[in-house]
Amino acid sequence: MFAEQGWDDAAEPLPRSARAGRTPGKRRLPGAARDGEAARKRPRKRKKAGEPRAAAGELPAGPDEPRQVGQRPDTGTGTAPGPGGRGEPPPRPGPLSMPADGAAEPAEERGEPAGLSRRQRRNRQKRLRQQEPSAAPDGERGSGPGPPEPPGPAEAPPEPRSGRAAALRARMEERLLGARFRYLNQQLYTGSSRDAARLFRDDPAAFRLYHRGFERQVRRWPERPVQRIVRYLRRRPASLVVADFGCGDCTLAASVKNQVHCFDLVPLSPRVTVCDMAKVPLAAEAVDVAVFCLALMGTNLQEILAEANRVLKLGGTLLVAEVASRFEDTRAFLRAMTQLGFKTVSKDLSSSYFYVLEFTKTGPARPGPAPGLRLRPCLYKRR
Repeated sequence: MFAEQGWDDAAEPLPRSARAGRTPGKRRLPGAARDGEAARKRPRKRKKAGEPRAAAGELPAGPDEPRQVGQRPDTGTGTAPGPGGRGEPPPRPGPLSMPADGAAEPAEERGEPAGLSRRQRRNRQKRLRQQEPSAAPDGERGSGPGPPEPPGPAEAPPEPRSGRAAALRARMEERLLGARFRYLNQQLYTGSSRDAARLFRDDPAAFRLYHRGFERQVRRWPERPVQRIVRYLRRRPASLVVADFGCGDCTLAASVKNQVHCFDLVPLSPRVTVCDMAKVPLAAEAVDVAVFCLALMGTNLQEILAEANRVLKLGGTLLVAEVASRFEDTRAFLRAMTQLGFKTVSKDLSSSYFYVLEFTKTGPARPGPAPGLRLRPCLYKRR
């Protein structure tokens, strides 16, 4: 009988609840472990960002009370499960999504579009952090607008562009100076020495302006012709008396030990004697050397050179330094000088800027015209 009953029990299939180790008719409580194996954790809903956690020691909600988010249904305590159902805490919201009191704000209040995934929300917060203004003075980013800064000193008005105005004024003055210099230069070369003396006697400032323009032109040359004449006189005895026709600022007289008579139309130095170059206040045969350094101006060249012959001693030296472009025919000029009582000693035509000619007095000037005694007017082009 027992054998039959045992066979019958063995032959009858067991119910599913008996195979699972449970008592038939009894429902397994959530979290209860089976016989011989650990209880499996029931996956729970993912906690949304912005839902507060249950405080430690908080009682579970009753059947009629709403259960707090984060409470376990069986004990009322614990941490809501993470995305994998392992009890992990939910992802912490970024610093931009937290208000000043530490509580999370809904996505709509933070200005975030709804339906963003965790990665999209994190990337968006990263971009917003990069677009934030520079850090505060203490190196930390503020979570809100700080206290208003005290008003600083009023900004000074922008300075006038004095440098630019000064440069423009200097450029305009230079143009005016160049224009007046060209005008005066033309008057000196196209008129007689008497006209030039009258011009600068009536307007002494015009001569100073002309001299400034003249110095600016000569400064561009590789060598000043007056320095060539200074070297010549330094090789000669210091006892020689010199007459400087058209002396300017008396550079020659200040550079040599010789006695120098300085003549010009306007006194730029106390040494200057103002006179017409065709009629200087010197006795006949009073000097040993006569110098014309860029001073053969005017249409009455024959009168001016005849006056130099008058004041020179017999055998005296005449030095002429003149702009090279003024000579139309150098040989014709030298032949005309012979008619005026001069013999050519040397000529230096090597420079493209000026020529230096040396003559000696052989006798008084012969009367009559000297057809080859011509020099072009030194006219400067407008630049």
